[in-house]
Amino acid sequence: MKRTIKYLLLFVLSIGTFTSCSEDDLEPTLAQSKSIETSINSLNDLDALLIGAMERMSASSYYGRDIIILGEIFSDNTTSNANSNRFVVEAQMDLNAQSAIASTLWSQIYGVIASANIIIGAEGIAGDEARINHVKGQAYALRALAHFDLVKFYGQQNVGGSTLNLSAVGVPYVTAFRDNDNLFPSRNTVQEVRDLAYADLAMAQSLMSASLNNPSKEFITTHAAYAIEARIANYFGDHARALTAAKTVIDSGVFSVASEGSFLSNFRSRGSANSIFEIANTPTDNPGINGLANIYQVGSYGDVVALPNLAAIYEDGDVRGATPYDPTAGVLPTTVIGESANGTLRNVGKYPRTAPFEDNIPVIRYEEIILIYAEALIRTGGADALTWLNLIPANRGASLYTEATIANVLLERRKELAFEGFRFHDLARTGMDVKSVDIIQLHNGVAYGAYNFAMPIPTSEVGVNANINQNAGY
Repeated sequence: MKRTIKYLLLFVLSIGTFTSCSEDDLEPTLAQSKSIETSINSLNDLDALLIGAMERMSASSYYGRDIIILGEIFSDNTTSNANSNRFVVEAQMDLNAQSAIASTLWSQIYGVIASANIIIGAEGIAGDEARINHVKGQAYALRALAHFDLVKFYGQQNVGGSTLNLSAVGVPYVTAFRDNDNLFPSRNTVQEVRDLAYADLAMAQSLMSASLNNPSKEFITTHAAYAIEARIANYFGDHARALTAAKTVIDSGVFSVASEGSFLSNFRSRGSANSIFEIANTPTDNPGINGLANIYQVGSYGDVVALPNLAAIYEDGDVRGATPYDPTAGVLPTTVIGESANGTLRNVGKYPRTAPFEDNIPVIRYEEIILIYAEALIRTGGADALTWLNLIPANRGASLYTEATIANVLLERRKELAFEGFRFHDLARTGMDVKSVDIIQLHNGVAYGAYNFAMPIPTSEVGVNANINQNAGY
């Protein structure tokens, strides 16, 4: 059995080595197809495939680094100092269709989708039906999250004149590992991607059982499925839906906002009370030198640095703000942002540990859900938005807000979620420009609607799939 699980895991990890979501991804060789049909027979086999999907999510080309850094480097939070010539073009917002990161992000995410589709399509599995359904439910939720991540970066909803144009072209929503009738999928509209993601999450929620949730937070749970729905609904402005999904997570009573004293230590811990879903890293299984710690920290690559404009939004005493920090002193940081003797500002509090790179990567924190809930209350005319908004600064050593406004929610999201990959998408979903705010930025500002509010479709994809057109401007 162990040999079978290892084989399945290795096979799934090999899926994403193809460069596109086209024929190579969807059409395995005859031998591979036969091995799938004969090897996926039990709940243990499904578990192995699910682990394979999680492994792909942890890679540096997905949640292990790139998708988080892109959400920061495209914004007014960070830039690249070119210390190792990493993320320079990204900080300039000057990608082209041959840019490696456009290809690796695309193929890595579609690799996760392929893994999820194998699980979803598996039939005749022996084992406890509830547990089988729970694994399949996780696969549906992962498929929804992965397609949402793709459309945020590659969809055309933020390019052109209108904010969040749902009729714009999105990405292919792939729902089968092997579909002989759709070997070269076309791009769904943004609205279709959104609706299919909602449908996948509804299926996940119907299949999964709270009693079977993994307590480690390293797998999708029933709570994570609703949290993903809240995140997607928040992005697309479906505020009533965001309100309901966020409230479901809150009403579970399982999670709590991290206190000021535990906020930093939670980023060095596993399964904290404010964690809803996190990517597992261990000393022997992690992105290594190509992970988040190395790209943020001095003494390693250290290319991604915080902009002074970000540090300036925090008041003194806020645990998320900036204080002097010498990484060679052998003491833990006391704030998220550390200021070196030469004035360089770095993220030292989130994803803090370099070798052996064992910090888990939070994908969804409870604080995000609280802020989604507060925003949804404001936008739907609900009561108590200020109370929910102030739950965050009350636990960070920061002053409370006197008014619940969208501007204050966005400000608090910038403060709370800095360095976690949210800022660019908050600017995009609200139709705001990426402003030039500091002299060390590598661009002069990018107006909302510009072509580079979307990444290019990889040349490797466009070249093999005639049904996919390149994004505007590339």
